Amino acid sequence: MATTLSPRKDFNVEASDHNLGLNLPQTVGNKLWLPMFGMALMGFVVGFILHLAKANAIATGASEATIASLGHTATGVMFIGFAAVFAAISFAIARILGEFRSGGGEVQEATHSGVQTLKMPPTAKAFIGLMAMGMMIILAAVVAHFVIAAQISGGSAEALASSEQWAVWLEGVRRFGVAVYLVSISLGLATIVTVLRFQATRIRELAI
Repeated sequence: MATTLSPRKDFNVEASDHNLGLNLPQTVGNKLWLPMFGMALMGFVVGFILHLAKANAIATGASEATIASLGHTATGVMFIGFAAVFAAISFAIARILGEFRSGGGEVQEATHSGVQTLKMPPTAKAFIGLMAMGMMIILAAVVAHFVIAAQISGGSAEALASSEQWAVWLEGVRRFGVAVYLVSISLGLATIVTVLRFQATRIRELAI
């Protein structure tokens, strides 16, 4: 299948004689958006149950160590849910972009006018990079919560004494991760706008 760079100046495209289909991120998004959504639901449900357990421990006068350990564990599980739901949204955006890419290629191929496929815009590259960064930041905070919970459960007086301080620090880390993830999602939506502009332009060209 012949594929060449397009000379057009308004969009950076690849010219070919066949539909190029999905690229790798779009293929991954197509497969993983639903499992990530399911993981998010499980994370939220388990996190909610653990928070109820913490509330019950406080109400029944459980030990400070038990309450602190449950607090860190519940927060960690809940933010696994947040990381998963943000991943599901990001993968869904990749899936949408894949449908535009594949569907647009099929339409162009059917007209026998040559297929022009938009190359990955800078917003899409930044979307992927920031998505990975946001995921790593949130998961790093989750791991830290679990480590602290394990240390408290193991009887570490030092971990118990610094539990509240760690909770404040990790809240800041989690919020930063969420902010990075939301910026990545906005760049993914901006990429959809770019794809729609290209496809509208290409449809007008095919109609001439």
